[in-house]
Amino acid sequence: MDDATPIPFGALPSARQRRWHGLEYYGFLHFTTNTFTDREWGYGDESPSLFNPTEFDADALARTAREVGMAGLILTAKHHDGFCLWPTKTTEHSVKQSPFRGGKGDVVQEVADACRKHKLLFGLYLSPWDRNHPAYGSPEYVGVYRAQLKELMTQYGPLFEIWHDGANGGDGYYGGKKETRRIDKTRYYDWPTTWQLIREHQPDAVVFSDAGPDIRWVGNERGIAGEPCWATINGDDIYPGREGVESRLNHGERGGNRWIGAECDVSIRPGWFWHETENGRVKTPEQLLELYFASVGRGASFLLNVPPDRRGRWHENDIASLREFHRLREALFAVDASKGAKLEGPARRGFPLKNLRDGKKETYWATDDSHLTPEVVITLKAPTTLGTIRLREHLPLGLRVDAWAIDVWENGAWSEWAQGTGIGNQRLARGRALSCERLRLRITKAAACPCLSELSVFATSPVK
Repeated sequence: MDDATPIPFGALPSARQRRWHGLEYYGFLHFTTNTFTDREWGYGDESPSLFNPTEFDADALARTAREVGMAGLILTAKHHDGFCLWPTKTTEHSVKQSPFRGGKGDVVQEVADACRKHKLLFGLYLSPWDRNHPAYGSPEYVGVYRAQLKELMTQYGPLFEIWHDGANGGDGYYGGKKETRRIDKTRYYDWPTTWQLIREHQPDAVVFSDAGPDIRWVGNERGIAGEPCWATINGDDIYPGREGVESRLNHGERGGNRWIGAECDVSIRPGWFWHETENGRVKTPEQLLELYFASVGRGASFLLNVPPDRRGRWHENDIASLREFHRLREALFAVDASKGAKLEGPARRGFPLKNLRDGKKETYWATDDSHLTPEVVITLKAPTTLGTIRLREHLPLGLRVDAWAIDVWENGAWSEWAQGTGIGNQRLARGRALSCERLRLRITKAAACPCLSELSVFATSPVK
């Protein structure tokens, strides 16, 4: 048996990417003048005087986010309309010209402070497109955008994620010109220079866009990752806003030359901003749970938008759904029947089977280099009604497993209960309801010896 650490395989995640993979579920706050005009995309001609959330309570937002299990919050510091939620020096189209806090308010600061208080991570969305700024489309505006980004990166503490939207260029107000402005999406922003600026000021922040460089859009706004959804992709020809690559972004690419995991963004409502007419159309807890399985359960992350209303608070219907979703999720993962179970199968010396259930991502089970399709038999302490099975690979060594299956022992023989392609950060498996005492993990195809950090068996729990 080879007792050396397995050789890493393929593209590998950076430290910041591994930290991001560990977050799994966090929130989005879409909030701007659109909240008060009932629009989704502001034109850029909205008066700052419209922005007046009279009961804005960042502490309540962060406290609730923490209570429902979110790891952090990302705030839209500036959407396409160009209105800035902080008193920037780059434009007058901001909160300093609004009645909010008597023109002395700073939404970014209040949300940042609330996140720190409630031990949440804080991230920011800064739209590259600005339908208000008169210089948009010229080289001058790129400097303005970077200046805004630098203000946000240097004034509000550590950021865990910086978000670049793919919507760029089109009709707008543009300082009163009211015209259509097109840009060359491949060159106009000079993204490498902007991303280097982020590395200088926020080295631990992951950068989101269609092209990464750290995490990618999943290719839809429904919150659903592909089946499979590889964390690697050949991304050299993808740039923010490129059309026609949605399927590639949704699935990733096995053996891709870059590690750029997928983030599944979706709103709890039909729209991204709050609209009174949608108060009765909030996604149910059961729908949110299905989205959790379709995102986190496929190795991606779940970015759930919950837009503040005109008070500056989350609507009661949204909060009720979030809390019940949290309860359902907690119930599903409450009982890990693998604790105390007997495990049988091959193992590389120094990387034993017990590492699969020690609750530590840094430890893992591995086989010798020649054993690519191992099997692990799990004998539970007592018959258990299967609910969900969770698998994780040891990410520092790459994506090694291509395909797997879970079998159950019934009527004196093995029968397949679930199967899938790829594992990555996390795979959640569900199958038909049945009670069993023995089950089996089969790695049916692998590019290198499997290195798994977790195999958990969650018993079905009452969720009523």
